[in-house]
Amino acid sequence: MSAESTDQGHGHSPAAWTAVVVMLLAFLIGTVAFWLDWAWLVWASAGLLVVGALLGWILAKAGYGVNGDKYVPKGH
Repeated sequence: MSAESTDQGHGHSPAAWTAVVVMLLAFLIGTVAFWLDWAWLVWASAGLLVVGALLGWILAKAGYGVNGDKYVPKGH
């Protein structure tokens, strides 16, 4: 087997990118809110973190994951 045939894409898919961007935004908001001592926003960002993970899972199940039928990997 060549290296190209075993490459799984390392998560370079719309589902993975969407999940990571939403979760990074949640961490950013949560960090700033923690620093400003806004407890309600810290908890809201924790909820957004969970939403990001669920969004990635839902998109992967909808076919936008690495092995999904709606995902076309780009050539290098």
